[in-house]
Amino acid sequence: MKLLTIAVPCYNSESYMENCVNSLLPGGDEVEIILINDGSKDSTPQIADRLAAEYPGIVKVVHKENGGHGSGVNAGIEHATGLYYKVVDSDDWVDEQAYPKLLAKLREFADMVEKPDAVISNYIYDKEGAKHKKVMKYTGSLPKDRIFGWEDVKHMGLGHYILMHSLMYRTQVLKDCGLHLPEHTFYVDNLFAFVPFPYVKKMYYLDLDFYHYYIGRSDQSVNETVMISRIDQQIRVNKMMIDCMAEQSHKHSNLRKYMLNYLSIVTTVTSILLILMDSKEADAMKDDLWRYMKKKDLLTYTTLRRGILGICMNFRSRLGRKLAVCGYKISQKLYGFN
Repeated sequence: MKLLTIAVPCYNSESYMENCVNSLLPGGDEVEIILINDGSKDSTPQIADRLAAEYPGIVKVVHKENGGHGSGVNAGIEHATGLYYKVVDSDDWVDEQAYPKLLAKLREFADMVEKPDAVISNYIYDKEGAKHKKVMKYTGSLPKDRIFGWEDVKHMGLGHYILMHSLMYRTQVLKDCGLHLPEHTFYVDNLFAFVPFPYVKKMYYLDLDFYHYYIGRSDQSVNETVMISRIDQQIRVNKMMIDCMAEQSHKHSNLRKYMLNYLSIVTTVTSILLILMDSKEADAMKDDLWRYMKKKDLLTYTTLRRGILGICMNFRSRLGRKLAVCGYKISQKLYGFN
């Protein structure tokens, strides 16, 4: 069995996918790299096939009709044979110094009877043109150098949560929870880092700056203008997270606190984008989202609505809305996203 399956969903990725794969190849025979060609219309399929021919036993290719990023992640899980599973976007890359250290730790886990269900590491916001690259760490929230459970997880600060880029799961956990991300929908990385967590009992945190998350392309899904143009998909994912949350009221209190915090962040982003649209239609969509939460999970709605973020996101006055947007912009500066 391979130690690690790395799925790389690719759509029209000809100009940068090879840089991504080159950063993954040093994993050697212990790693399988699955390139999922999601119906690309450029030379992505040919590049993927060439890489598979050059590195047999390491690089595999799945050609499929276009279904979006989530569809690519699903295909990767379906074909994965590795002990652990990680998604690396085709315009991102992994750190050459951290990579062997991470694999060494996975090698240790492979020999253990009770393996951690999730392995977490740091990621870097590699923003184009930025002099300072923001590194997202979990040293204040997660124990280091030992396997731990939800009872050991401390509160994460505002705007801080476990992103898909910092996360890998034991592959069997993903199969057991039946994760299936929606097709033709952006922002499903939030579901990837949310839905399986109730199935995660034990975790391990590696304080390694492993994943480089590139931000800079104008058509990138996290670009604010692009996000507003795809607000329907942001709302869809947000509602699916609410659905998942509604099923978790009986789970470990620290797990619920974490999931509440994450849901609060995503709902805040959705609400802010709708406020920025500044229209009656957008206001109606925001009100509908909060009504959906209230109907689906009254406890979650009450908790979030009474919190500072819930209050700010539901300001009606022009001044209140400006204050909410201002807080969001400050967070952008602090954390370097978008």
